[in-house]
Amino acid sequence: MINIWDYVISFLVGGFICFLAQILVIRTKITTARILVLFLIIGMILEVLNIYAPFREFAKAGASVPIIGFGATLARGAITAAQESGFIGIFTGGLSAASGGIAMAIFASFIFALIFNSKTKRGGH
Repeated sequence: MINIWDYVISFLVGGFICFLAQILVIRTKITTARILVLFLIIGMILEVLNIYAPFREFAKAGASVPIIGFGATLARGAITAAQESGFIGIFTGGLSAASGGIAMAIFASFIFALIFNSKTKRGGH
């Protein structure tokens, strides 16, 4: 049975994460790329500290869809592979765990590039 509250909580948590990122974009001089990296690292830290799993259980897609979820997936993959394969797993595990999402992002980007005519911003605005 569908629980509407799961959708509401996912929307609110995911929206709040995006709200925080937008506040950083508007109120600071931090570039959007650095904000993405910051959120990625936050997800990794939450996973390493075993805080991300209960957060993901509560927030569902609201926690796993934003970039924080990608960071947690990379960290979880690296930890698991390091336990199984040793030192080399630190480098291979994160990409193995996230490879499906990475491949889908590349594929979708290619399709959208074929469909839409992108334009570069002019004048830095």
